[in-house]
Amino acid sequence: MKCPHCDHTETTLLESLDEEGGVRRRYECPSCGRAFATEERVPRATVMVVKRDSRRETFQREKLQRSIRVAASKRPLATGALDAIVEDIEDRLVASGRTEIASRVIGEMAITQLKRLDPIAYIRYASLYRQFVSLDDMMDELSQMAASPIPPPEQRRLFEDDMERAVQGEGELPRAPTPIGSLRTSFAF
Repeated sequence: MKCPHCDHTETTLLESLDEEGGVRRRYECPSCGRAFATEERVPRATVMVVKRDSRRETFQREKLQRSIRVAASKRPLATGALDAIVEDIEDRLVASGRTEIASRVIGEMAITQLKRLDPIAYIRYASLYRQFVSLDDMMDELSQMAASPIPPPEQRRLFEDDMERAVQGEGELPRAPTPIGSLRTSFAF
């Protein structure tokens, strides 16, 4: 393995850890003394995302991760919390066995998890994903959020079951109304 720090070609393997979906290896360079890690992942099944305008593109984990990170920027969140959300969404998409998933399903999954994790990140993401076009739209969402505390775990499970049915194509998620002439700014998945 080539050292990414000094380009020395002979490095020492320190450890190899089996992780879910891949292997993580740690190396040390005898030339510069620095350590580095690599990750090997098994390629996942390809899932196509059906966009609002009916275009189809391959699901890109990085796009989802980037949009969630933007919404959660400068929030005091646990290390790895956002990566866990992205991993969970990707796992559900692949486990669904479907070859095509509507982008709105992915957006609703992200919104649901962000709502539980951090209300500010949630409202930031929702404001773009649901395309609030006025302050009144956002205030309505904030009022609903304030009026309904985070559901207990058994109620969350009911919603997750609904989400699971939607991912598997057995049901529809509620769709936020899109005002006529609304601004078409949204996160891309």
